[in-house]
Amino acid sequence: MTSMISSLPRELIEEIISRVPLRSMKSVRLTCKSWNNLSKSEIFTKMHIDKAATREENTMMISMMPHDLYLMSVTVDDVDPSVELKGQLSFLDNQVSIYRVFHYEGLLLCIFEDPTRVVVLNPYLRQARWIQIRFSHLSIGWDSFRCEYEIYDFDSSLWTTLDVTPHWWISCSSYGVSLKGNTYWPAKRSSRGLFDHIICFDFTRESFGPLLPLPFGATDRGYPYVTLSCVKEEKLAALFQQYYSYCKCEYEIDIWITTKIEAEMVSWSKFLRMNTKPNIYPIIFLIDEEKKIFMSLDREFPKTFLNTAREAKYLDLRVSDGQYCRPPVCSYVPSLVQIKKPTLRQKDETK
Repeated sequence: MTSMISSLPRELIEEIISRVPLRSMKSVRLTCKSWNNLSKSEIFTKMHIDKAATREENTMMISMMPHDLYLMSVTVDDVDPSVELKGQLSFLDNQVSIYRVFHYEGLLLCIFEDPTRVVVLNPYLRQARWIQIRFSHLSIGWDSFRCEYEIYDFDSSLWTTLDVTPHWWISCSSYGVSLKGNTYWPAKRSSRGLFDHIICFDFTRESFGPLLPLPFGATDRGYPYVTLSCVKEEKLAALFQQYYSYCKCEYEIDIWITTKIEAEMVSWSKFLRMNTKPNIYPIIFLIDEEKKIFMSLDREFPKTFLNTAREAKYLDLRVSDGQYCRPPVCSYVPSLVQIKKPTLRQKDETK
């Protein structure tokens, strides 16, 4: 049977194996050498991630609890939305306190309260790569006296300082979003004024692109807060928030989604405008474009997840007596991407 399948065109074999659930991929890799090599290829990995995201009926998200990461499944419907804790996601020492998490195609960059190192994880393959850092500001190293940008190379285990003269301003506290191999931040032309652009770092060229405009339909309303999120590893979403009644905690939000996004080009389409009273936490939000659903956390109810489509609905995040999940930090789809291990020589050089 294996020999019969192996005689099929490679494209057809890729299509067949890409439909295998991730939990069964170990058996596929053990079948033969060619299938094992195929499962590790970059093209196949991307195809498998895309199909896994499409098949998943529920929204899988990562949440932080003390010292570790957990996987949550959120079922969103008009009748009975629910949340289920699937279990521990990482395999780090319990004494390590995770401060922030960035996600890209199944890989997690974990930032700790200890500012001297970070770790890149593939929870599905149980792989980790520790990295020593020299700046406490991740993704961007910035302070009032200097502006330096560094990139880490997994092949050489070295940091390289980039030759950059910025003509724009990015906040150190701003959350970058990884999409299609690049990272995007809200940006503006100077430290004053509103964030009315985004800027992209292209890891292939190892350079920043030009300032890309945020949608004029949002920026002309003077929103003071802008945050970004990723929509199924394909699109970028921008959330704009502005209070119009502080005493009543009432405000307006606009959400736009890209129709085209590249390092040097972007176009936008409006997804949602909402006048609402629940005081959401805008730094973290998730979008399900197909179901027309926006999800975020309510500031006043830290044990509750706000899910709003046509109306606000609340999900209790308690998972046991006295314990509850902290805000979900990102959506998650398991990945077969291999994390490169440093050579023994590289390990010695970084000590």
